[in-house]
This record gives sequence, C-alpha cells and structure tokens, in this order.
Amino acid sequence: MSDMGWTEVTTVGGLISRAAAREDAGAIVFPQERATTVELDALAQRFALGLLALGVGRGDHVGILLPQRLDYIASFVAITRIGAVPVPINARFKGAELGHVIPHAELSVLFVSGGGDEVVDYAALVADIIPTAPLLRHIVHLGPGAAPPFVDRETFLSGGETVDPAEVDRLATLVRLRDVGMIMYTSGTTAEPKGCLITHEAMVRQAQNYQQRFELGPEDAYWDPLPLFHIGGIIPLLACLDIGCRYCHPDQFDPREALEMMQAERCTVAMPVFDTIWLAILNHPEFERADLTSLRTALLLGTPESLRLAQERTPWMAQISGSGSTESCANLVLGSFRDPLDKRLTTCGRLMNGMEIRIIDPETGTDLDPGESGELLFRGVGLFEGYYKEPELTASMIDTDGWFHSGDLASMSADGYLSYEGRLKDALKVGGENVSPLEVEDFIRAHPAVSIVSVVGAPDERYGEVVTAFIELNPGAQTSQEEIVDFCLDRIATFKVPRYVRFVSEWPMSGTKIAKRRLRDQIIDELREAGITQAPSVRRTVASGT
Repeated sequence: MSDMGWTEVTTVGGLISRAAAREDAGAIVFPQERATTVELDALAQRFALGLLALGVGRGDHVGILLPQRLDYIASFVAITRIGAVPVPINARFKGAELGHVIPHAELSVLFVSGGGDEVVDYAALVADIIPTAPLLRHIVHLGPGAAPPFVDRETFLSGGETVDPAEVDRLATLVRLRDVGMIMYTSGTTAEPKGCLITHEAMVRQAQNYQQRFELGPEDAYWDPLPLFHIGGIIPLLACLDIGCRYCHPDQFDPREALEMMQAERCTVAMPVFDTIWLAILNHPEFERADLTSLRTALLLGTPESLRLAQERTPWMAQISGSGSTESCANLVLGSFRDPLDKRLTTCGRLMNGMEIRIIDPETGTDLDPGESGELLFRGVGLFEGYYKEPELTASMIDTDGWFHSGDLASMSADGYLSYEGRLKDALKVGGENVSPLEVEDFIRAHPAVSIVSVVGAPDERYGEVVTAFIELNPGAQTSQEEIVDFCLDRIATFKVPRYVRFVSEWPMSGTKIAKRRLRDQIIDELREAGITQAPSVRRTVASGT
C-alpha cells in the first residue's frame, strides 16, 4: 500500500503542539528574529490565555493585521487552539477594503501593530473604522506606543496570567477537524473581498500534501516570500512546522536580502511563485555571485517560456509550476522536481491527494476528453466550505454534487498533468476569434528584451476588442512597440498580435497577482482621453512607426 493509504490529521493547534513535542522540532526564520517550534508553542499559549481573558470564545472571529513576524504566527495558532477563527487581513488593504472586511467578518478582537521601526502603522489604518464595527470589542496593539482605545501588549499578556492554562487544553480538545479554522479574504479583483471558509482538516491535509510533493524532511529549509495573509504563506508554514524543517520568510521582500537568507539558511526549496518576485532575484547584480546550490526546486507560476528561461538561469535545480486558489486551500495541482523536464516546464503538475478534477465544456457541461480545453471543476478535502455570509454566491459556485466551478480554463493530459490556460472571463474575443492572454504572454516573453508581460483587451469599434500588451523590460534592455509588433507578425495569428504596447516599471498588484482589471482600465482611459476608437492595422503600425 502507498503512503497515502491512510492519513493522520489533527487540528491546526494540535499540529503545533505535536510538533513542539518532538525532538526534531523545526524553526521559523525572519530577518529580524527566529524561533524554534517550542518557543512558538509557548508564545501561542500565552496569546491563547490573553484571548480568553478578553472573553474570546469558541467560534468568535479574531482579525490579524500584523507584520510578517513571529507574533503573526503565534496569534494565528492561539486563535485556532481555543476554537476561535482567525481572519488574516491583507496588509495591502487601505481604508475602503478594511472598511468592508472588518465589519463584514464580524470580528470580536483585532490584533494590530505599528510605530517604532515598523514599515506600516496598522493601528493608524484601522482608527477610522472602529465606529463601523460594532461587534469589535478589543483591539490588541502588539507594537510600541500603544494607548487607549488599544489594549497594549503588556496588558494583554498579563491578563492571560489570571486564566487557568487547563482551560486552553480543554477548549483545544473540543475543536473538530471540520470546524472552520480560518476565514481568508480573497483579494477582490472583480468585487469586494470575499471571505473563504476553510476547515482545520483542509489546512492540515494540504500541508501534508506539500510535504509529500516537495519531499520535505527535518533537514530542509523552505523559503517562502508570500505573505501570511495569503494561502500560499499559511499552508507551507504548517507543512514545515509539522515536518520539523525551517520555514524562512523575508517579511518585506527585497531581492538582495532574499539571496542572503537563502544562502545563509542553505534553503532547499524556494517558493517565489510570481515572475515579479523570482525575476527580481535572478536579475539582481549579486545573483551570479550567490551560492544557491542547496536549492533543489523552485515553484514558479509562470508561462512555459518564463519557466524555460528561469530553468536556464538555474540549471542545478528543477523549476516546477502549479495551480490553485484560496478556494482549494492552496495548490490543487503541483509539479515535482522528479517530473520530466517537459512536464515541469509546460504543465502545472499533478493533482494533490484527496482532490478530484473534471474538465467540462463551459456551454454544455459535458465532460471533455484528455487534452481538450474546458472549464476546471474540483472538489475534495481542500475545498473551502463557501463564502462567508454569501449563500447565493456559494450556491452559484458549488453545485449540488459538490463541484466548485472555478471559471478557469484548463486541460488534463491522459497521464494526469494539468495545463492552466487562463480565466474564462479573461479570454479575449477579437473579431469573433478567441484569444488566450496566456498564449500571447508566453510568446512575447520569448523576446530577449522582455522580462514580464501581461495581456489584456482594449475596446475597439471594429473588432470588439484587441490585444494590449503591458511589458516590463529586462534591466538595461531597450525595445519599442514597433519591434514587439514586428516580433509577433507572421509568427502568431494576426488577431493575436498586440495593437497597443505599453512599457511599465511598476505593476498594479492585487494581493500577490498583477491586477489585470486595473491595466485594462488604464488603457481604456488612455484611449478615451485620446479619442481613439479603432486600433491601426498592425502592419500599418510597423510600417509607419505609429
């Protein structure tokens, strides 16, 4: 029988307690601090006692708006340990998003920080929102200089000294695997952020899937720059704590500091995920002098071309890809460093254990054959329970058989490898022809001057919409719209060739992803202000230099 013939699942709080009891307990590493799992467990216990002193009970929602440091992880573990529900809040949210999430999540307590040497004053961000959140009883300020109406760190921790520690243990035994263990708000690229209800079982079993796919052991060190309010931060963290290896997090990403951390900790797995992160490291002046030979694999959700180029820069290790979402509790599919090269560079890998996939015709709902492209549906142990306080939206996304309709386009090969082909709603319709932005991005990415490319549609009175390419160039590289168009002409179909090319040095971000909606809004506004309703012919664009 394989090693997946049985599973051993506990709650999130139980996972940390179990890990802390082992002799090979791991560690958490940040640039400013590090702690063993034993030290994390002790701090989480003090936080749990402090929460009980504030009157937090089973099922209460507790928000976390903190820097990416030990306090963040300790608060998360403490909340789950007493049967309450952590709500990690996107640290990039401003007044409008916070004004929605904090009242919508019905928080009873909120952890914040700010002041001193901290980059963001989270306490100041929430000050104006307090009156709009009537259920919010306490805001615990863990940073320096806290003053009313905030509860300062010393008061919070000393309050916990009045609580019997046995009460934490009693409450921990009452937490069920299928209890909601976290509400994680999505980035809200198309609407207000939505709260995904995720169970303890989903988090722990997906953490075990990460361990198995990456073949993690106590000797490993895992570098993960994704924020802890992102599902790609939490699940790898749990995987590392459970297996006893080091979890290395950069707090605020800086490519030079990332290189230093990966070298110093002899990291074996890197999870940059996005081109904007990985290319900043690969193109850094110190990359060529850095010793990253301890790395055996890196996870990059790029196009085949970007994966190929990254693999050429790092020939000693395996670039892999994957695909997932908050709704699937991190990766639905994930590659392995043991996969053949062509599978690693052209697919997103294989299905995670405990998950199921269907590829259907989006118009008829019929299942498609291997290799055919259609809408991706999934269900299984990682599937979220629904959107908080959104029963109609949940019912529209999860059908009566439990399948989540993702809105993603994908295909599955006969041997079980999934290829992600973009979003149904992102697909462009140019003069009646379907255009995949990912396909065009992958082609343009092969241009030697191009570092990152993002394709969106621009309105056009003749074709309905046309392709627009936003491009960030490699350091020191130069090119022009005409050269990019000429690079595409006669090599891809004319209706796929970009009619507009815009060069950028910074990207609008939604969480950790490029916000394509804002790029589309940008080109729409630009064309409207210029009075342009129809794009020029691509051949005339090259010939005239316009």
